[in-house]
Amino acid sequence: MLLRVSERTVPGTPDELSAALEGTGYLADEGLATAAHLALAMHRPLFLEGEAGVGKTALAQALAQITDRPLYRLQCYEGLEASQALYDWDFGRQLLHLRAAEAAHAADDPARLEASLYDRRFLLARPLLQALEDAPSVLLVDEVDRADDEFEAFLLEILSDFTISIPELGTVRAEVPPLVVLTSNRTREVHDALKRRCLYHWLAHPDFDREVAILRRRLPQVTEQLARQVARATATLRTLDLLKPPGVAEAMDWATALHTLGARDLDPDLAARTLGAVLKYREDTERVRSLAPEALLGG
Repeated sequence: MLLRVSERTVPGTPDELSAALEGTGYLADEGLATAAHLALAMHRPLFLEGEAGVGKTALAQALAQITDRPLYRLQCYEGLEASQALYDWDFGRQLLHLRAAEAAHAADDPARLEASLYDRRFLLARPLLQALEDAPSVLLVDEVDRADDEFEAFLLEILSDFTISIPELGTVRAEVPPLVVLTSNRTREVHDALKRRCLYHWLAHPDFDREVAILRRRLPQVTEQLARQVARATATLRTLDLLKPPGVAEAMDWATALHTLGARDLDPDLAARTLGAVLKYREDTERVRSLAPEALLGG
């Protein structure tokens, strides 16, 4: 069964969606595949929460790939303003246009000149506007927990009807609502009103077998033994109450670094020398190096 979206089709059951995601190299468990399927079928935003590096951003990228939609990413940060997410005017080009008009004596009609300054060609579309105009699309709002409360309220308004009002040009409404994926590393609690607008899914670190499968699928050049040892060691690191526990992304970096050094398995010396690929804080590195090598390697 296929779910039709505009002129395109996407997998219409969670199992079909999971298989399609696997074709891109993304291995989703049953719960995540179901949540993503419902987000597509119900035209509801999908709110993904979990530790950094568990695959939240990668899911949006994989969904864009299997649905053949353009992906627009809005990276959130403290102080993010609406104009940086929606649109802005290209003041430099407007000024050049104004000077050209004056040189051509077109400034004799001020009203007409002012209207020409706010032509669509001078509008700089940001991710939110791009996602609405280029429908159907995938809109990734990454690390929304880093934005301010005011931006959350603004985002909630946009997600309510997928409409943007531009005073100089009119209203822009998405013909097909974009598939919206919001991610949060839970550095702070996101307001309940935004969560209620979305389907929610918590992304945990994968279990051992799934992480090995991910490593083998994404890094086929890595040996089975090395993938298993990296997955086991990474799982051990996550139990150590580190400042930044490693995610799947760090496990992949670690396995890639080891493979680059010609390793076919993980020995204590290589583990110590390549910790910079999996740990990102000095305190974490020192804590791990203080352990017996066998503790890290699962021995």
